[in-house]
This record gives sequence, C-alpha cells and structure tokens, in this order.
Amino acid sequence: MTEKLRIDWFLFIIIVALALFGAVMVYSASAMISLRETGNSTELQYAGKQLLFTVIGLVVMYVVSQIDYHIYENKMIVFAALIVTVVLLAAVFGFGPINGARRWIRLAGMTFQPSEVAKFTLPLFLAWFLTLRQKAVAEMATVGWLVAVMGAICGLVVLEPDLGTTMVLCAIFVTVYISAGAKWLHIGSVLLVMLCGLVGLLLIAPWRVARLLAFLDPCSLENKEGAGYQVCQSLLGVGSGGLLGEGFAKGSQKLFYLPYPYSDFIFATIGEELGLVGALLIVAVFAVILWRGAVAALTAPDRFGRLLGIGLTTGLVVQALFNISVVISLVPAKGIPLPLVSYGGSSVIVTLATLGVLLNISKYSGTVAVSVTSEAAPPRRRPRRQA
Repeated sequence: MTEKLRIDWFLFIIIVALALFGAVMVYSASAMISLRETGNSTELQYAGKQLLFTVIGLVVMYVVSQIDYHIYENKMIVFAALIVTVVLLAAVFGFGPINGARRWIRLAGMTFQPSEVAKFTLPLFLAWFLTLRQKAVAEMATVGWLVAVMGAICGLVVLEPDLGTTMVLCAIFVTVYISAGAKWLHIGSVLLVMLCGLVGLLLIAPWRVARLLAFLDPCSLENKEGAGYQVCQSLLGVGSGGLLGEGFAKGSQKLFYLPYPYSDFIFATIGEELGLVGALLIVAVFAVILWRGAVAALTAPDRFGRLLGIGLTTGLVVQALFNISVVISLVPAKGIPLPLVSYGGSSVIVTLATLGVLLNISKYSGTVAVSVTSEAAPPRRRPRRQA
C-alpha cells in the first residue's frame, strides 16, 4: 500500500510560530506610534493589520502546501508569472513616491509591493528554464536568456529604487545557477557583472555614498544625526538589551528614537526587549528554516523541485541575513524587511504563500520521480531498507 505523503510538519510549526511572534512584536514596536498617530490607545492600526495579514497568509500557506508543486512546471504558468510580475513592477511608477521610493501600488486604501512577487517569480523561472535546458546549461543561449530575464526584473527593482531586494534576487540567481551545474567561467562572469553594477549604483547615488561612508562609523559626531542615525539608534537598542533584555514592550528606542521600529528595524526592538537570548533564538529559527528547506529541496524527486526549493529557501534566508546585518551594522543600511516578522501585508502574505510551495516540495521529498503528466500517478515513497 502506498504511504500517505505528508508535508514537513516541523517546518510548518516553526513558520507558524515565527509569523505569530512577528505579529506580537509588531504590537510591541508600534503601539506608541499608533497612539501618536490616532490619539486612541486602543487603536492598534499596525498590530491589528499585521495580525490580519498573518492569519490570511497562514491560511494561504496551508492551501498552497496542498497543491502539487509540479503544476508550476508549465510554460504557460511560468510566462504568465513573468508577465504579471513585470507589469506590476512597471506599474509602481504610476504612483507617487513614499520616502523617496516608488515601490508600492496603492488602490482603495491598500498598498501592495510587487517586488515581493519577484522573489517567487525569479526562482520559478530559473527552476523551469534550467530544468528544460538541463543538457544545455553551459550554452551561451541559455546564459543569454537567463541574463535577459534577470536584467528585466532587477532593472525595474533598481529603478524604484530598491537595492536591498535587488541583492536578494541576485543571491537567488547565483545560488540556483550554481546548483544547476553552470560553468565556473559563466558564474564568475555573472558575479563580475553584478559587482560592477553594484559599484556603479553606489557611485551614481549620493545618498548611497553617504550611507556607505556612515557605515564605517555610524555613531560619530558627523554621522549620528545624519546618514548614520538609523543604524546608530539601532545599535543603541540592541546594545542596551544585554543578555535577557529590558522585557517585552519595555524598550525605549521605539519611543520615537529608532525610525521604523516595527518594520525594517524590528530586530533592534527584539534585541532591546528580549536581549541577546531572544535575538539568537530568531537567528536559530531562520537557521532551522534553512536546514529544513535545504533538506526538502535536496531530496526532492526531480530537478525542478530541487532548483525551486533551493531558490525559495535562498531568498528567505538571504533576506533575513541582510536585514539582521543592517541592524547590527555588518553591512551598509538599506531598506529590507525581516521575513515574517516585520510589518507589511504583501511581504507576510507572499512570503507565507511561497513557503507553502516549499512545504509542498517537502511533501514529496524522498519519493521516486515520475513523469509530470496529467495521468501520472502520485510519487511513491522509496521502500525502506530491511534491517
């Protein structure tokens, strides 16, 4: 009798716990800001929305986790996803800027950030295309198509401007490309182009140069009230937390000192209120997601599942690494949320949806590969070795 397939419930529980923890921390980090903006101590506009986003996202994740991931290995679905993503990324330029950037589509009082969708579309395309051309990965035609699609998506994200998300997309591209068996000459060439592009983007934008210089000493007299203000306040928050923290909801940096304590710099709030122990626990949770995601991807029954799982896991973990690194001043400041923890509807819902795909891949991990056709029987578990 065929063994019933099950998703990785350990990974599922870890994701649910992290998402709910994020909603709680958004409440702690945003309560006073919400009070100042609304004048009502019971009007928790950020925390209430975040809890709603989280619940919706968890439902979406569970539903998506029940959909066979092989359905995405379809030319029409891949091209439809690419077209929709490019159109949405272009549509943001029809709306006014927020804090100097055009990253959101605003309709009927709701906002949506299309670059979140790109974090799923890019690994989907890479997995499909590099599976389709698995015997021609080293051909220049393959490299050309990959670079063209990558350039179109990243080019639009850079113009928003959103350098942080662009770097996450580049990390996804390089990781999946290496996993697909690309030549090191091609990988080196791609990395060189990316490096030159990064240097060029830094040099043509004065505010990026200022952030880079402030990164060297964010709390100096020259920087602490200017380009280094956010990072300096973040370091003060993390440092004042000590080993066990000031206590939940007792942090002071969120009281109008630290900008965006509920979104890009929520990890600083965690460090101040829950201390080094709480911060390390969050890092450990992302390490577990990396571990379980890698296991699901590497034991997937086919090349498409492996590459898609690697791309989705890479995107989530690299984004978390970038966010935490900014907060503790390991890299220059750039706006990028902490996945599942920072405030943001499109970020939470899309991230949980993509994790639903990863959970479905885990469902088939360790099964025997079968042909992907409408009549194909579901994958079967490999028989256990007899003792």
